[in-house]
Amino acid sequence: MTTAFVLKGYPRLSETFIAQEILALERRGLDIVIVSLRHPTDRHSHPVHAEISAPVIYLPEYLYQEPRRVLHAWWAVRDRKGYAAARNLWFKDLRRDRTPNRIRRFGQALVLAAELEGRIDRLHFHFLHTPASVTRYAAMILDVPWSGSAHAKDIWTIPDWEKREKLAAMDWLSTCTGVGAEHLRHLAEPNPQKVHLDYHGLDLTRFPHSSTDPSGRDGSDPSDPVRLISVGRAVAKKGYPDLLNALAKIPNGLHWRLTHIGGGTERDSLKALAGNLGIADNVDWLGAQPQQAVLDHLRQSDLFVLASKIAEDGDRDGLPNVLMEAQSQRLAVLSTAVSAVPELILDGETGALVQPGDVPALTAALTQLIADPDLRRRYGEAGEARVRSRFDAASCIAGMAQRFGLPAGPDQQAASPAKNADACG
Repeated sequence: MTTAFVLKGYPRLSETFIAQEILALERRGLDIVIVSLRHPTDRHSHPVHAEISAPVIYLPEYLYQEPRRVLHAWWAVRDRKGYAAARNLWFKDLRRDRTPNRIRRFGQALVLAAELEGRIDRLHFHFLHTPASVTRYAAMILDVPWSGSAHAKDIWTIPDWEKREKLAAMDWLSTCTGVGAEHLRHLAEPNPQKVHLDYHGLDLTRFPHSSTDPSGRDGSDPSDPVRLISVGRAVAKKGYPDLLNALAKIPNGLHWRLTHIGGGTERDSLKALAGNLGIADNVDWLGAQPQQAVLDHLRQSDLFVLASKIAEDGDRDGLPNVLMEAQSQRLAVLSTAVSAVPELILDGETGALVQPGDVPALTAALTQLIADPDLRRRYGEAGEARVRSRFDAASCIAGMAQRFGLPAGPDQQAASPAKNADACG
């Protein structure tokens, strides 16, 4: 079976979990074609991208840039059996969502359908908003089954009518958090069984156990400050203003240094905020980095911090893979009890959690963990043990592999869904 994976952009440094999934399914025998709605913008890629053999097709990012390609596609599919139904559905959606993006989705679906007709047996999207719409229209034109994966922003920032209708029309949906699965199962009534919980997990072969012993830094030596690290895009849902404000309130006698890794639209404003708070000299802004560089910085750090929150538009994290990556290196983690983060981090056992947006609580937790290397060590060891026993990607992919008709692993029999759930959280 050949399956087209419809992605918003490929490759993307911030979506390693998608590449990890594609590679795992390829290795289990799935024939994949990657369809990207956008061209890549990152300067780097991860090693996993080079290991994927699937060909990549880039659809017109903006229809006016490739009008002949779009017109040729329309001409090729206009007489197909499913074209009229797809067009009518698109008109219905457009009346409810009068945006240029909605128009672009149908044009991209025409190109997808025209150029992949006869080459694919199934369509599978990643993200329930734009990629799912393109997938749905194209699947109707081609009369092929379709399925998909929902993650975070796509679940919480599109209207319920759209989610309900897509869930009713598709074969099945995978989502990577318990909180997301519960929400989507409610919308999928009377067929909640269509929604499956599949944690991404972590490819532990790329994140082997670190032999570096945790440091004894306690913040008392200004020449050897406690090394904090945060990896995430500079966007509202990551809560970086909260983190900077919390750091500015740490007692003067405790010495720390923060490394931030990630791109994002708010980097310049965050740098300005750090300057206004008087902590600019304590923060290094490295921008987006390839996976090996991230791993090296994790191993040199003492504490990972991510102050995630729900943005004003409803956008929020799912279960950030960077938390698992940090814990896989025996690194203590401090985060917030938002979305699915508590599904990974058990507060006071495998890490520390505070309420999102609670800057005083974040300051208190930072102060405690900076000054207490023994607590950091306990959290780091317990966090690593949980990640390696319950969030191994090789186990977490088993349920999805079954739904594609594949074995759970290259040399394994497929695990039952119940065993898959137990193995992955």
